Amino acid sequence: MMIDSPKARLGIIASGKSYLDVLEALSELGIDEDFAAEIGLRLFKVSMPWPLEPEGVREFAQGLDEILVVEEKRQMVEYQLKEQLYNWRDDVRPRVIGKFDEKGEWVAPRGEWLLTSKADFSVAQIARVIAARIARFHTSDLIKARLAFLDAKDAVLNKAISTPPRPAYYCSGCPHNTSTKVPEGSFALAGIGCHVMATAIYPEFNKLTTHMGGEGGPWIGQAPFSQVPHVFANLGDGTYFHSGYLAIRAAVAANVNMTYKILYNDAVAMTGGQPVDGTTSVPMIAQQMAAEGIKRIALVSEDVSRYSDRSNLPGLVTIHDRKDMDAVQRDMREVPGVTVIIYDQTCAAEKRRRRKKGEYPDPDQRLFINEAVCEGCGDCGVQSNCTSILPLETEFGRKRAIDQSSCNKDYSCVKGFCPSFVTVSGGKLKKSKTGVIKKDSADDFGVLPEPAIPSCDTPFNILINGIGGTGVITIGALMGMAAHLEGKGASVLDMTGMSQKNGSVTSHVRIARTPQAIRAQRIATGEADLILGCDMLTAGSHDAISKMRPGRTAAVVNVHQQPPGQFAKNPDWQFPFEEVKALIGESVDQQADFIDATRLATALMGDSIATNLFMLGYAYQRGELPLTEAALLRAIEMNGVAIESNKTSFLWGRRAAVDLARVERIAVPAQPVVIRMPETLDKLIKRRVAFLTDYQDAAYADSFARFVEQVREKEAALNLGDKLTMAVARNLSKLMAYKDEYEVARLYTDGRFMEQLKQQFEGDFSLSFNLAPPLFSKKDAQGRLVKAKYGSWMMSAFKLLAKFKGLRGGSFDVFGYTEERKTERRLIAEYRDTVTSLLDGLSVDKLALAIEIAQLPEQIRGYGHVKDKALAQVRGKQDEMLTRYAAAVPAGLAQKVNVASIAAA
Repeated sequence: MMIDSPKARLGIIASGKSYLDVLEALSELGIDEDFAAEIGLRLFKVSMPWPLEPEGVREFAQGLDEILVVEEKRQMVEYQLKEQLYNWRDDVRPRVIGKFDEKGEWVAPRGEWLLTSKADFSVAQIARVIAARIARFHTSDLIKARLAFLDAKDAVLNKAISTPPRPAYYCSGCPHNTSTKVPEGSFALAGIGCHVMATAIYPEFNKLTTHMGGEGGPWIGQAPFSQVPHVFANLGDGTYFHSGYLAIRAAVAANVNMTYKILYNDAVAMTGGQPVDGTTSVPMIAQQMAAEGIKRIALVSEDVSRYSDRSNLPGLVTIHDRKDMDAVQRDMREVPGVTVIIYDQTCAAEKRRRRKKGEYPDPDQRLFINEAVCEGCGDCGVQSNCTSILPLETEFGRKRAIDQSSCNKDYSCVKGFCPSFVTVSGGKLKKSKTGVIKKDSADDFGVLPEPAIPSCDTPFNILINGIGGTGVITIGALMGMAAHLEGKGASVLDMTGMSQKNGSVTSHVRIARTPQAIRAQRIATGEADLILGCDMLTAGSHDAISKMRPGRTAAVVNVHQQPPGQFAKNPDWQFPFEEVKALIGESVDQQADFIDATRLATALMGDSIATNLFMLGYAYQRGELPLTEAALLRAIEMNGVAIESNKTSFLWGRRAAVDLARVERIAVPAQPVVIRMPETLDKLIKRRVAFLTDYQDAAYADSFARFVEQVREKEAALNLGDKLTMAVARNLSKLMAYKDEYEVARLYTDGRFMEQLKQQFEGDFSLSFNLAPPLFSKKDAQGRLVKAKYGSWMMSAFKLLAKFKGLRGGSFDVFGYTEERKTERRLIAEYRDTVTSLLDGLSVDKLALAIEIAQLPEQIRGYGHVKDKALAQVRGKQDEMLTRYAAAVPAGLAQKVNVASIAAA
């Protein structure tokens, strides 16, 4: 018995972590031992939950009206307690509650949930339950005040619900980006491993997770009763060796139609890249499968040259390049019985680790996107599902850029049907020498002032938020080690799980003068002293906001707008920057520093991995860490990884906290200050006229200007402003500047492409271009053009081709006879006709809809079949919107009318 009272009425029983959470909850409610004795509270700590020792429990229960059992998951202690007290005398037997209130679990309707078994508890959740039970026999203003804070916090948390989540996602260059896709019309069964994320990433064709070793097993029972003729089943190499091959054996015995995709990644990637327990290899797996009677085995590899010697492979194995994965799967699903695809590609995270150690080949090639040629269609993301493809906002809309720091050189994005991808061979990424040279106190920064170290007489709570795989956990570990070196108590609780793969990761770091002062490991509601937001989206999440309290919490937040993995599939995803920034600011009473740490750290150190150490240094210099610099630097040394780089990143973070403007100038020197004034219609028209003149000629640009002026006059005559004219100017110029062969050539040779390239790369490098010229490119099985690589001589060809832009649209335009070019020219005329018809019926009530229609060409993006698909979708939208426009009925009302008419029918 840990706390007692001479007039005890409420008893609390808890064990392990739950016991520490109870202590923290009591502290949050302002209940110490004296106050507990006064109000009639008793606390019992269970050291061994099973079996529950009866004598101590009965002694604890003497005189109590009620016992609250606090335990996570199932009711192990609660059920034993009820069993032991059931036959006790009625005059001394207390009520026992825990998961449910006093009404109980086994009545209809059953009682209310108190402490659910579905997940772990927060301290605030336990505090609410305890306060509610105490309120039945005691009134306390202190407890009421605490509950009032929790209620007020709920109001703020409601705003955090709209913050987009950052779910776990495949790593950049992950083999599963390709291997877990299936052909149209098929679906796959999931299992244990990173590939289980396919059920969330590709939910339309990845279904039904099962236990380890049961992969594909459910289909054995389902197949006789299903009209689906065939399924795929994903199976990791680690699981295969553990027990998964038995599931394959069962499927063979059942003679079901199924293709197992054995994903050979050369590591147990989901839990940190450990080697597979035991010896396994692709030839061994192939031999085992052949021995089991598999009817067909296909080996798909990122490098088929590995298998130039087939002597250790069964004769029935066929070898294919990974680019043919879709075709291989289409063939396999037509073969009766059980077939196997062995997909051989090393885990991307492991490649990265091994390359840093010099243990894996590091290709001297990188991909670069010419933003002017890019249409922003997102097909590169669709093809690669890669998180290293980032949005790039430009005057001409959203484009794409490759994050060279996180790129794992998978090159799948080049499959996107777009001529903007350039392969850079040789050379190296341009890195600032600043971070290496200016690293000691002898430079012109001088000795930095030492910050005031905050007290940790009571636990000092730091919540670190970031993205899995970027070193967030390392920051927490460094703090914990630094505290240990100083003889302080420290607790570091990492909330990772599958989120270590590009998802939201948090670390609860609690530092106190002594270890005994730390009870619960998790930071309670409103109890964070510092939010170290290495990722803005995660720092604005519901969980992070719940830890903030105005007047107590300070925040240091990285404002780099890293999109979540879903951006690969949704090219129009928008980062809610202003909303999240305002939410964080409100939650900490504006005691927040917002800094673009990723941009600065990357510029200074040459790699975005330096960001989190930069953030740590910034927070330290701002006096937000109860640790000394000496302890932190020693912890970095003991970590033993990139010691000098991490120390330097920490130092630059300190410097940024002292003089951010100066660090900005050093990180990005000689950059003109661009002041973005609100765009006016005249400026927009002037820029687009200049662009179209370069695109074709002055007469072509003049036709654009004249038409836009007509729209402007009509809108002005109706006193409707200029929003419609702005929309027409942007979208007509987009349609008129369609990217044919001449334009692509011009955008490669106007000088801006080479300037952007030289800003990222240095040394001796060569270029090759990934193109699919429609006049002579091959086609795949679906009739789509296939891209091929063309050497650096294409720059000379581009220069020559760009000079022939005057042929565009004329009799001698050999490219203009393709259906794609004819369609692009028709779109210009159709758009003019559409806008003219909008002007004829324009009014105040119709203006908003007219603008929406005028903006539709923004959605016509891409090249070839990608553009055709986008155009088909836009035509469907336009037809519906024009129908509404003609009827002058708002969208919502139109839907109501339609529903009503259907109901009447």
